[in-house]
Amino acid sequence: MPLFANGELAQSGPVPGTTNALLTDAVRRASTRQGLLKVMHVVGARPNFMKTAPVMAAMADRRDRFQQVLVHTGQHYDYNMSQVFFGDLGLPPPDECLEVGSGSHAQQTGRIMQAFEPVAIKHHPDWVVVVGDVNSTLACALVANRLGLKVAHVEAGLRSHDRSMPEEINRILTDHVADLLLTPSPDADENLGREGIPASRIRQVGNVMIDSLVRMLPRAERCPILRELDLEPGQFVLATLHRPANVDDPKVLGEIVRTFLSISESWPVIFPVHPRTRKTLDALDLPLAPSRIRLLDPLGYIDFLALLRVARLAVTDSGGVQEETTYLGVPCLTVRPNTERPVTIEVGTNQLVDWRYDALTRAVREAAERPAGPHRVPQQWDGATAERIADVMEEM
Repeated sequence: MPLFANGELAQSGPVPGTTNALLTDAVRRASTRQGLLKVMHVVGARPNFMKTAPVMAAMADRRDRFQQVLVHTGQHYDYNMSQVFFGDLGLPPPDECLEVGSGSHAQQTGRIMQAFEPVAIKHHPDWVVVVGDVNSTLACALVANRLGLKVAHVEAGLRSHDRSMPEEINRILTDHVADLLLTPSPDADENLGREGIPASRIRQVGNVMIDSLVRMLPRAERCPILRELDLEPGQFVLATLHRPANVDDPKVLGEIVRTFLSISESWPVIFPVHPRTRKTLDALDLPLAPSRIRLLDPLGYIDFLALLRVARLAVTDSGGVQEETTYLGVPCLTVRPNTERPVTIEVGTNQLVDWRYDALTRAVREAAERPAGPHRVPQQWDGATAERIADVMEEM
């Protein structure tokens, strides 16, 4: 069967009479007899953990209605990018670990699909819940769709309208194979409508990333990392970079780091370095050692949140950081030409900036010197999104 039919991805289940179809039917009948909805959650990379943890917690409070299975694809396998988040966020140990590791987008997506298929057949959930826009999201959604398993996409409908971004392709394809699209904001609903996805498959539930932030903020307020790094609240810049367009090209990363060197003369720059960023950074011939740029290993969620909440400003290319700074009212400069989260710009906390030294340095200095102003938190960014997701899935 072709991938596309009538302009959108085909929606089809297993061929009647096949082993997959028979096993799926048998397991669903058993689940129905028990009165439980069996939900398989998929995580693979750092942003997935913050979005999945509150959903699993909400469903765990309804043990008489949900049975849960957690699958970790291993897309992020570094401890500081993965395992530390299980402890920080209270995620249970995964029921299945696929351990796919790194590779190109095609290699990694293919390996995840191969490894996930037997796991999905083994457990045969009623729903496979995927989150965000990483390779694990698309790979597991495709496999589930071909096995006739229902797919729910958390954080559906976000669009940067930049198809050069691998994440944009992952978002679009996942949305078109998913049976239930759980969106964070009105613009996401509008994007899906323009693409011809029927309203009956769309539910606006809010931003589940904020659920984790709200739940962990008290712990972040008690975290000792500021004291350990000898930092004063409001007197440092927090930076994160990981997008290939920014960190794989030495010229681009070099311009950004030159900005950090200039800014560090006025404010220390705290820079937790993503593994892929580290490779290019190590090859740059820049005088980082005597500067006030603090290169750190990737931080756990509590440590990072403790810094972000009191930073003078954040410089990032991360979607999640754009959202977190919006909730916290921390100025954010996003080193990208576009964003799939335009609501963060509309409420006034986020600004897109160019990577070139002159433009970025000017923007950072202006943002750092600007007095803090009022900010608005978008609708349904209230810490209750996971409960709304559980409500919708129970109704479905």
